[in-house]
Amino acid sequence: MKIYKCNVCGNIVELIHEGRGELVCCGQPMELLKEKNQDEGLEKHVPVVDEDKIKVGSIPHPMEDSHYIEWIEVNGCKKYLKPGDKPETEFKQGNVRAYCNIHGLWRK
Repeated sequence: MKIYKCNVCGNIVELIHEGRGELVCCGQPMELLKEKNQDEGLEKHVPVVDEDKIKVGSIPHPMEDSHYIEWIEVNGCKKYLKPGDKPETEFKQGNVRAYCNIHGLWRK
Protein backbone atom coordinates (compact mmCIF):
# COMPACT_ATOMS: atom_id res chain seq x y z
CA MET A 1 0.00 0.00 0.00
CA LYS A 2 1.25 3.45 -0.88
CA ILE A 3 1.87 6.01 1.87
CA TYR A 4 1.48 9.76 1.26
CA LYS A 5 2.53 12.66 3.50
CA CYS A 6 1.47 16.31 3.62
CA ASN A 7 4.63 18.41 3.81
CA VAL A 8 2.65 21.32 5.30
CA CYS A 9 0.76 19.80 8.27
CA GLY A 10 2.32 16.32 8.49
CA ASN A 11 -0.85 14.28 7.79
CA ILE A 12 -0.03 10.75 6.61
CA VAL A 13 -2.43 8.77 4.42
CA GLU A 14 -2.27 5.10 3.44
CA LEU A 15 -3.86 4.52 0.05
CA ILE A 16 -6.22 1.54 0.04
CA HIS A 17 -7.53 1.88 -3.52
CA GLU A 18 -5.88 4.05 -6.15
CA GLY A 19 -8.22 6.22 -8.19
CA ARG A 20 -7.56 8.82 -10.84
CA GLY A 21 -7.41 11.91 -8.65
CA GLU A 22 -4.48 13.59 -6.97
CA LEU A 23 -4.20 13.52 -3.18
CA VAL A 24 -4.12 17.09 -1.86
CA CYS A 25 -3.80 18.41 1.69
CA CYS A 26 -3.40 22.03 2.85
CA GLY A 27 -3.76 23.12 -0.80
CA GLN A 28 -0.65 21.16 -1.86
CA PRO A 29 -0.22 17.76 -3.57
CA MET A 30 0.75 15.10 -1.02
CA GLU A 31 4.19 13.48 -1.35
CA LEU A 32 4.35 9.76 -2.18
CA LEU A 33 6.84 8.29 0.31
CA LYS A 34 9.36 6.00 -1.30
CA GLU A 35 10.38 2.91 0.67
CA LYS A 36 14.08 3.07 1.41
CA ASN A 37 16.20 0.02 2.16
CA GLN A 38 19.66 1.46 1.90
CA ASP A 39 21.11 4.92 2.34
CA GLU A 40 22.75 6.88 5.10
CA GLY A 41 21.34 5.86 8.46
CA LEU A 42 20.98 2.27 7.24
CA GLU A 43 22.05 0.81 10.59
CA LYS A 44 19.25 2.65 12.46
CA HIS A 45 16.34 2.44 10.03
CA VAL A 46 16.19 -0.81 8.08
CA PRO A 47 14.07 -3.39 9.95
CA VAL A 48 15.97 -6.45 11.20
CA VAL A 49 14.14 -9.77 11.54
CA ASP A 50 15.33 -11.93 14.46
CA GLU A 51 13.96 -15.34 15.41
CA ASP A 52 11.25 -14.00 17.72
CA LYS A 53 10.91 -10.26 16.96
CA ILE A 54 11.45 -7.50 14.46
CA LYS A 55 13.67 -4.58 15.46
CA VAL A 56 14.21 -1.29 13.66
CA GLY A 57 17.93 -1.02 12.99
CA SER A 58 20.90 -3.21 13.74
CA ILE A 59 21.76 -0.37 16.13
CA PRO A 60 18.52 0.50 17.99
CA HIS A 61 16.80 3.54 16.53
CA PRO A 62 16.50 6.55 18.89
CA MET A 63 13.06 6.88 20.50
CA GLU A 64 13.17 10.52 21.57
CA ASP A 65 10.38 13.14 21.52
CA SER A 66 11.85 14.77 18.41
CA HIS A 67 13.02 11.60 16.57
CA TYR A 68 11.39 8.19 16.80
CA ILE A 69 9.82 5.30 14.91
CA GLU A 70 6.06 6.00 14.68
CA TRP A 71 5.06 2.50 13.58
CA ILE A 72 6.26 -0.90 12.43
CA GLU A 73 4.14 -2.78 9.89
CA VAL A 74 4.26 -6.52 9.18
CA ASN A 75 1.99 -7.96 6.50
CA GLY A 76 -0.30 -4.93 6.76
CA CYS A 77 -0.64 -5.04 10.58
CA LYS A 78 0.81 -2.00 12.37
CA LYS A 79 2.23 -1.60 15.85
CA TYR A 80 2.19 2.10 16.81
CA LEU A 81 5.06 3.38 18.94
CA LYS A 82 5.79 6.52 20.93
CA PRO A 83 8.94 8.11 22.31
CA GLY A 84 10.46 5.92 25.04
CA ASP A 85 9.16 2.64 23.56
CA LYS A 86 11.57 0.06 22.19
CA PRO A 87 11.66 0.17 18.35
CA GLU A 88 10.59 -3.47 17.99
CA THR A 89 7.60 -5.79 17.75
CA GLU A 90 6.90 -9.48 18.27
CA PHE A 91 5.00 -9.87 14.99
CA LYS A 92 5.90 -12.93 12.97
CA GLN A 93 8.06 -12.66 9.88
CA GLY A 94 6.67 -11.23 6.67
CA ASN A 95 6.77 -8.05 4.60
CA VAL A 96 8.14 -5.41 6.99
CA ARG A 97 8.04 -1.61 6.85
CA ALA A 98 8.83 1.02 9.48
CA TYR A 99 8.22 4.78 9.52
CA CYS A 100 10.65 7.28 11.08
CA ASN A 101 9.12 10.69 11.80
CA ILE A 102 12.21 12.39 10.30
CA HIS A 103 13.74 9.96 7.79
CA GLY A 104 10.58 8.48 6.28
CA LEU A 105 9.51 5.00 5.19
CA TRP A 106 11.86 1.99 5.34
CA ARG A 107 11.45 -1.60 4.09
CA LYS A 108 13.25 -4.83 4.91
